[in-house]
Amino acid sequence: MRQNQTITSKSSELYETDFYAWTIEQAQFLRDGSWNNLDVPNLIEEIESLGKQERQKLRNRLAILFAHLLKWEFQPSHRSHSWLGTIKEQRRRIIELLEENPSLKPYLPEAKEKAYLDGLDLAVQETSMSYKVFPSECPYELNEVLDFNFFPGEESDILD
Repeated sequence: MRQNQTITSKSSELYETDFYAWTIEQAQFLRDGSWNNLDVPNLIEEIESLGKQERQKLRNRLAILFAHLLKWEFQPSHRSHSWLGTIKEQRRRIIELLEENPSLKPYLPEAKEKAYLDGLDLAVQETSMSYKVFPSECPYELNEVLDFNFFPGEESDILD
C-alpha cells in the first residue's frame, strides 16, 4: 500500500512538472491495469477538461461562422470566395463535431448565444464597422446557421 501511495505521489508531482511524461505514465498504468497507481484526482480533472474543450471548440467555430454571416449580410460589396469558403468550412466542421459528439446538441442554444457575442466582436474588428450596425442579439435561427444554402442578405453572384 505504501508503494502505491509513493507512486501516486510521484505521479501527482510529475503532473505539475512534466505533463507529457505524466500522460505517458498514466496511459501505461491504464494499459497494465495498474489501477492503484493511477493519479485519479488529476485524471478526473483532465477528462473533465476534455469535455469542456469540445464545448469551447463548438463555440469557437460558431463564433467564426457568425462573424462571416454578419460580414456577408452587412458588407455585401466585400463578399468573396474566401468568406464563402469560411462559411462552408465552419458549417461542415460544426456538423462533424456534433456527429462525433451528439451529446453537445442540447448545448447548441446556449453555445449560439455565447458564440454570437464573440462573432459580433470579430465582425466589428474585421470590418471596422460600428457595433450599432449589427444586431445586438443573434438574428439567425440555429437551423439557418447550419443550413448550407442559407446566406443572409441580398442574393450574390458568388453563390453561383
